[in-house]
Amino acid sequence: MDSQHWRAVITAAQSGDRQALDELVAGWLPLVYNIVGRALNGHADVDDVVQETMLRAVDNLGSLRDPDSFRSWLVAIAMRQIRDRARRRTPERLEEAAAADFAELTVLRLQLEGQRREVAEAVRWLDDEDRQLLSLWWLEVAGELTRRELAAAVGITRQHAAVRVQRMKERLETSRGIVRALDGACPGLRELTGRWHGRPDSVWRKRLARHIRGCGYCGGTQETVVPAERLLVGIALVPLPVGFTLSLAFGGKTAVAAGSAGWSAKLLGALTKPAVAMTAGATIVAGGAYVVTQPPHAPPPRAAITPTATDTSEPPSSALPTPTPSATATKKADLYGTVVDAVDRAPAPDARPAALPRRPESGITSTGGPKAVMQHRGDSVTLSGRGYVLVRWQISPKSRPGALVMPSWTGLKGKLFHVASGGSRRMDDPLPGVPGGYATGMGGPAIGYAVLPPGTQQMWQNEYFYVDGTVTLTQNERGCDYGLTVFPTDWAAVDKDVNEGPAQGAIRYGLVRDTGTDSAPVPQYVTRATPADPATVPQRSRV
Repeated sequence: MDSQHWRAVITAAQSGDRQALDELVAGWLPLVYNIVGRALNGHADVDDVVQETMLRAVDNLGSLRDPDSFRSWLVAIAMRQIRDRARRRTPERLEEAAAADFAELTVLRLQLEGQRREVAEAVRWLDDEDRQLLSLWWLEVAGELTRRELAAAVGITRQHAAVRVQRMKERLETSRGIVRALDGACPGLRELTGRWHGRPDSVWRKRLARHIRGCGYCGGTQETVVPAERLLVGIALVPLPVGFTLSLAFGGKTAVAAGSAGWSAKLLGALTKPAVAMTAGATIVAGGAYVVTQPPHAPPPRAAITPTATDTSEPPSSALPTPTPSATATKKADLYGTVVDAVDRAPAPDARPAALPRRPESGITSTGGPKAVMQHRGDSVTLSGRGYVLVRWQISPKSRPGALVMPSWTGLKGKLFHVASGGSRRMDDPLPGVPGGYATGMGGPAIGYAVLPPGTQQMWQNEYFYVDGTVTLTQNERGCDYGLTVFPTDWAAVDKDVNEGPAQGAIRYGLVRDTGTDSAPVPQYVTRATPADPATVPQRSRV
């Protein structure tokens, strides 16, 4: 940021210039939001801590003698509020779920992929103290802070900061290894995580790290691991979420209460008057409320794209959704829910998928966090928002072969589409390198088979869905042993998965099911009702 410009803005704000104060808040709020959001990993307290930080900065701006030190001063205030929040937490509040996982927001809003995505997801495995330090180091590497400012914010010397950062980086690399291993298919790791509650913590970090150190499968990697600092260089700040509200006149800091500050009373009094200032997609309105809106330069959401050409290598017609008999008599406006996936056969191994239509995305919130692991009957996760979801299958027929009771989608409010299948194989594809003969993801002659209910469509390793509303997915295991891992994802990740060709054990490309309209297929086991036993959802339920 231009230091000369901000020196002038800060000086004007200290003199009571309301427009300068508006610009100061709009310009520096994203930095504070990123520090607090990453330090607390998106906990529900993030908004409160950000608001208290900015309120204290506004209320004490007159005491700042050197405008050039504003950034380090503001960051130090934010870190004090983070530590104060940690001290105020009661045992009952320690288990509160995150309101919006910040690692997930980082991935989605900055569209991180590969090892950059891995670093963002690894943050969840750090302890609070490490995450607080990383929230500053991340911004240092990205060019938003200096090491001097980092050390000042933590309240230690630069030499001590170097030691602390190095130790934190070592634990971050361990956490990256865990993220990498959990994305793999190690049988030993799957058995170990069968007892895992699905929430990253220090105990499970140590357990998983011990497994990885002693496991040739998890410990090996097919690509060079790039140091985190090289991955983070130049990464932008995570933008404020649309609808984020900051009220500088709240919290008891009225003009009367702040009278001892002189200039503070004048500024806060001015903020209670009707005024609107548009800066970088944020609006400060009457009462001092700062509301993030759509920036003027931001492109409108992309409309759904309907394929205009048919590739000769598309999956066979039997692999495409089949309308129910009543579909032809249904009005166009009522098409949603009239198309249900039919039993399909696998496309040829070299058949390219159709184009994947792009639907609007604002992000998905999952009650299971960024990676919900559902291993047992009755496990469930509720998904809310607008965006894509990956449901990854793992079946253990050798443990409990027999009938497979499919998972079900219940309590649907809005719309749910089955948009694509990927993971490079269907569950009935032959597994490469199986010792002793033939087997598939559904089992084999020597170990028994997982058996689908009659008429049920075969699932792939990765199944992709699009949620526009709220729905609950329930694991209904009974008989055959299976597990589901549920990840909020995005269009780019779906498109990449289905277009990855056969390589390194992969069997086939993916399959696109989305038509780009409300006539796209829905899952077979979905209902707007909330039955006492989700396993009783009819296969061809209407939504």
